[in-house]
Amino acid sequence: MNDTFVTLHGWVGSDVTFRDPHGVSVANLRVASTPRLKRDGRWVDGDTTWYSVTVWRQLADNVRGSIRKGDPVIVHGRLRTDSWERGDGQVSHTLCIDASMVGHDLTRGTSTFQRSVRADRPESEVDAEADALSREQPVDLERFDSFGNPVPDAERAAGSTAA
Repeated sequence: MNDTFVTLHGWVGSDVTFRDPHGVSVANLRVASTPRLKRDGRWVDGDTTWYSVTVWRQLADNVRGSIRKGDPVIVHGRLRTDSWERGDGQVSHTLCIDASMVGHDLTRGTSTFQRSVRADRPESEVDAEADALSREQPVDLERFDSFGNPVPDAERAAGSTAA
C-alpha cells in the first residue's frame, strides 16, 4: 500500500473534540500551517493550509489532556483527502491527517512532560505481576559455548563451564 506520511508544524485552530464510540477514544482538531516566504527582500506570510487531524486510542486521550486551541504543534501522520458534495452541488475537499504523533512545537515555547497511566491496568496490578515474576523459579535455558554452539545435555548435567 502506498501511503503518504507528512510532518507539519502549525497552530491549533479549534478546540479538541473528543468521542469514545464503542470504547475507542478518538479526538479531532484543526491545524493551520502558514509558510513564511521571502518576496522582494521581505518576509511575508504565504497561504494558510488547514488540516483536519484525527487521533485514536491512547494518543487521543493524551491530546485531549494536553493540546488547546492556539497551541503551536507538530503533527506527524498519514495524509489523506476527504471529498464530499456540498448543498449547492459543489464538490469540496479536506486535507486530513490520521496522526501517529502530536506534540507541542518547542521552538515557540516550553512544555512539561507527564507520563500517562493506562486506565485499563492499574499500577498495583502491574506491581503485583512484577513481584510474582521475581519470585518464580528460574527456568533452565539452553546453554551455549563461546562460539554460540549449544552445549550438549551430557556436558550440562556434568556441570561443565564451557559456556
